[in-house]
Amino acid sequence: MYDRVTHLKQQFAADDARRAALDYLLQAWEEAILDGIDGDCVANAALFAAFKELVATYGEEPVARFAERLPERVRNGEFTVKGTHQ
Repeated sequence: MYDRVTHLKQQFAADDARRAALDYLLQAWEEAILDGIDGDCVANAALFAAFKELVATYGEEPVARFAERLPERVRNGEFTVKGTHQ
């Protein structure tokens, strides 16, 4: 039981950290847009920074495998905000 509780606490802490990180990124994104930087430029810079960090943390091959799954995830709507279609 203790191991399960510990695991749940760690999961909630990780979820809180992810939410906080996303809040920081969204605030920076909004500031960039308000400063006149095109959203497409911000998105490309964010992707570069994200992949740079992932490669530094996990290595090239694991990140490449992760990236290989991205087209399917995009097509399945994982990154689509309701009401947004192109």
